[in-house]
Amino acid sequence: MNTQQLIENIPYNQLIGTLPETVEHITMDSREVRRGSVFICIKGYTVDGHDFAQQAAVQGAVLIVSEQPLDLPDTPVLIVADSDRTLGLLAAKFYGYPSKEMQMIGVTGTNGKTSVSGILHSMLMELGKTSAVTGTIGFNLNGELHPSANTTSDALTTQQMIAKAKEAGCSHMTMEVSSHGLVLGRLAGVEFNTAIFTNLTHDHLDFHGTMDEYGHAKGLLFSQLGQNLQEKKQAVLNADDPWSKKYADMTSHPVYTYGVKEAAQFKAGNIEMGDQGTKFTLTCSEGEFAVSMKLLGQFNVSNALAAITALYAEGFELAEVLAALSRIAPVEGRMQKVELDAPVSIFIDYAHTPDAIEKAIDAVADFKTNRIIFLVGTGGNRDKTKRPIMAQKASVADYVVLTTDDPRYEEYDSILNDLQTGMAHANFACIGDRAEAVKHAVAQAEPGDIIILAGKGHEDYQIIGSTKYPHSDKEIAVQEALKKFR
Repeated sequence: MNTQQLIENIPYNQLIGTLPETVEHITMDSREVRRGSVFICIKGYTVDGHDFAQQAAVQGAVLIVSEQPLDLPDTPVLIVADSDRTLGLLAAKFYGYPSKEMQMIGVTGTNGKTSVSGILHSMLMELGKTSAVTGTIGFNLNGELHPSANTTSDALTTQQMIAKAKEAGCSHMTMEVSSHGLVLGRLAGVEFNTAIFTNLTHDHLDFHGTMDEYGHAKGLLFSQLGQNLQEKKQAVLNADDPWSKKYADMTSHPVYTYGVKEAAQFKAGNIEMGDQGTKFTLTCSEGEFAVSMKLLGQFNVSNALAAITALYAEGFELAEVLAALSRIAPVEGRMQKVELDAPVSIFIDYAHTPDAIEKAIDAVADFKTNRIIFLVGTGGNRDKTKRPIMAQKASVADYVVLTTDDPRYEEYDSILNDLQTGMAHANFACIGDRAEAVKHAVAQAEPGDIIILAGKGHEDYQIIGSTKYPHSDKEIAVQEALKKFR
């Protein structure tokens, strides 16, 4: 790409040296630098890209983007005020603003992002569309899954994924949009057509500080839909969450609402929950419709409503949308029932906030025949204020196993002590080693019990220190259950 065209919209303080005529590659990782690369120096949490500028120059970088002067006499340096923001601008320009070529759907909220995104992706595939989705589970391109490091990837990786989806012929791409991603500018240059809000509950206050700041961060998705009303864009908001009224004020584009409790354009009633799926009545401007789906729990009714509303707002026929919903499988690791030849029911869920824990237990309450055994863990070196609240919500279960979920550098006892202060009854165990905790939960089970293993969901690892160790709640639980009940 022509270098002058690449940087024409970049505000910079100084250019030291002469720009190369063209560049072939952009990276923020010095290990990926090759001849013809632009290397952007990013100050991360643990490393500073400026420390690797010399290495990048040696490896063939033809331009270094930096926030400070560098001693690189043979390599031009573009000095900018904010290299993070510059990265987003450069990446979007380099890849040709690929989001403009597809229908882009952004999903934000505390809980439900992965479920709504996964539901949308599956429904779009059922509707005959080529689709991509990215988020906590990874980057799914027409059914092929690639891992990702964050819910919302850095600005460069985001543009690369969108470009791959475009090249693969995708008509739609759905993205989980985290509050971190919005605040840190990881969505720079992404043109969303539909923005969806699920809910806002206690989480990430170690990063945002207050719920108001957290809520404001989520609202950036709706304000960033822009002011060009000639473009067909829409906001899809959860009428059951009071933050939706604020987000409606943040966009000039049409607003569609969904809900279970409050008045909404798409509302669910007559909800019937079972261990194999859920039924409800959908009421909207087109009439009343009987809806049946394989997803479990009332929270998944809200998630399904969000997907239904979004697809209707985008112009799909409602009858086709509901038929697609009836055929899709549950999202991996989200109240996913484990297929098991044993007299107990085991569910794997990603619940790691107080609200999500409450909803996970509610999801099985209607078909409970004996006890609910609930395993809950929380991450180390993260928001400690939610720990006792999580345990309090878990106390609704008959027996609770308190454990860890990626303890990182924090001691087991530190995490467990914070959790157990919130317990409302004495029927619980504290087991720091998560694998042993899962085994203990299954060992306590009696025929007819329901076991919910919360926190890890689809994840197949446990982070201890800075190392990822193989770990699967599902595999351990199945092995233990088959041994116990064979």
